[in-house]
Amino acid sequence: MLRTVNRVLLGLVGLVLLVLGGAVLAVGLGLEPPSWWIHDGRHDVLLSQAERTRWRDEGWWWPTVIAVLALLVLLALWWLTAVLRRHRLTEVLVDTGDGEGALLRGRALEGVLTTEAARLDGVERAHAHLTGRRGAPEARLRARLQPHAHPADTLHRLTTEAVAHARDSAGLAALPAEVRLRGVKHRAERVS
Repeated sequence: MLRTVNRVLLGLVGLVLLVLGGAVLAVGLGLEPPSWWIHDGRHDVLLSQAERTRWRDEGWWWPTVIAVLALLVLLALWWLTAVLRRHRLTEVLVDTGDGEGALLRGRALEGVLTTEAARLDGVERAHAHLTGRRGAPEARLRARLQPHAHPADTLHRLTTEAVAHARDSAGLAALPAEVRLRGVKHRAERVS
């Protein structure tokens, strides 16, 4: 959801800036602006002295300006914290079969996934991260591969062993996983 809101807001801001910038550039290059445009020609400023000081003496002007700017700052801070906040799943709901259920710490399941993935042949280092809802968790797994590792084989073993074991041990019906593999930089080997 946040990713979609992020993309829509960035797209709208980008579109508005592109249209305004393109229109100002077109007028600056000599194109005739429409009658409703905010300035008349090439040598016109966007806000004249009279337009800038028009509302200054009105009693509602400064409280309105301050309220709008404060709202914009609060929205920008909300957006920033939403983007920077880590969406780590703190607990996973495990079905115990008695209708009650139990809660498993998300970090514990991440630790098991990380440890089991790092023990696989060809994996130098691994890191797991759980997202989603506690009833339907999703795993994000990053692994650095050793130089001799085959990515397809390692991916198959990660999904059939580490992720499947975590899914089965937590009693989950499914554990969708996004796996990102990265190779370790190494020097070229000499062939004789």
